[in-house]
Amino acid sequence: MKLNIIRRPFRYVFFNAVYWIIGINVLVFAFMYFFGDTILFHLKLGLYEYPITFEQAMPMRPDMIVNFGWVWGFFTYMFMHGSISHLIFNMLGLFVFGIHVERRLGSKEFLLYYFVTGILAGILSFCIYYFTGNQRIALVGASGALFAVMLAFAVYFPNYIVHIWGIIPLRAPVMVLGYTALELIFTISGGRGNVAHMTHLAGFIFGWLYLVIRCGINPWRYLRGR
Repeated sequence: MKLNIIRRPFRYVFFNAVYWIIGINVLVFAFMYFFGDTILFHLKLGLYEYPITFEQAMPMRPDMIVNFGWVWGFFTYMFMHGSISHLIFNMLGLFVFGIHVERRLGSKEFLLYYFVTGILAGILSFCIYYFTGNQRIALVGASGALFAVMLAFAVYFPNYIVHIWGIIPLRAPVMVLGYTALELIFTISGGRGNVAHMTHLAGFIFGWLYLVIRCGINPWRYLRGR
């Protein structure tokens, strides 16, 4: 009975949720660019009060979640980006892959998939950062959810050819598994330290689990083209 509830499908509707997500991300980036240093509230520590700006409060920050309960960071970090190139890369990926996945799943299922995987990727990253002594890191970006979307794209469209840099043709499963292998290597080696590789991997992992538990499919079978 519980499994039936978990797998109960939404009524199919399509309302371009990907465009809405992209639009919100662009608006948040613009807001942060112009008003990110605006004081949101004052944090009282002992006899002193410290002003907290939007730019300080919106990322996922392990130390602030533990010490002051800033749990909204598990959600808001997905809409913040550190640079215009970071924003463009993520939103371009969401546009290219997300539209196909949304049409396949329906907008409601896509939104649930996107936010569940993104939030869980943030929670797992929080646990890893906190218990490895990186409590003061500020996690931003939609990359965790984007990796989950890329996985779903490869599962549902395994024969789709993606041209890397517009030149190298790869089947979607090869591309996704290749990127995931690189993220695993970077995570282990510590390469490109300013990129949240473990969050990308977490998005892949939770996307995989979502497809198994919620959608009742075996991703590996689809990735192998069987």
